[in-house]
Amino acid sequence: MKPPNTHDACIDVCNDLLRGEISAVETYDQAIHKYADHPAAIALERMRNEHRDSVMRLRANVVSMGGQPAVNSGSWGNFAKIVEGTAALFGESSAIAALKQGEEHGIDQYMAALGNPEVEDEAKTLITTQLLPRLRTHIQALEAIAA
Repeated sequence: MKPPNTHDACIDVCNDLLRGEISAVETYDQAIHKYADHPAAIALERMRNEHRDSVMRLRANVVSMGGQPAVNSGSWGNFAKIVEGTAALFGESSAIAALKQGEEHGIDQYMAALGNPEVEDEAKTLITTQLLPRLRTHIQALEAIAA
């Protein structure tokens, strides 16, 4: 039997955040495909790449605590499918609205993690200094695209 890891609760929260970031990458991949010939594609690619970087940072954080990082989006992956379906049915503006909603949900998840006493200081620092500010910037960029 494996001895308990004193970081288990924090690892679980960070893996949930990681699955959300993996889903964001998948979602942006779908949106970029839909916007291939649109000027917004460059901004969407930048946001996707920032989510990829967040995936790498969260994976490294989980590993540093002795955990096994999530490898896929799990149930979060359904969000990518919803965005793809929304764009196909209702057009590009609905896809941008769905991306914005995903970013807002990500902010809520990060804020919940910051309020969780089981999330360790190192993870909270990563969230406050790097991950959370990106999502806020993404919302502004998506609002500019939608305007």
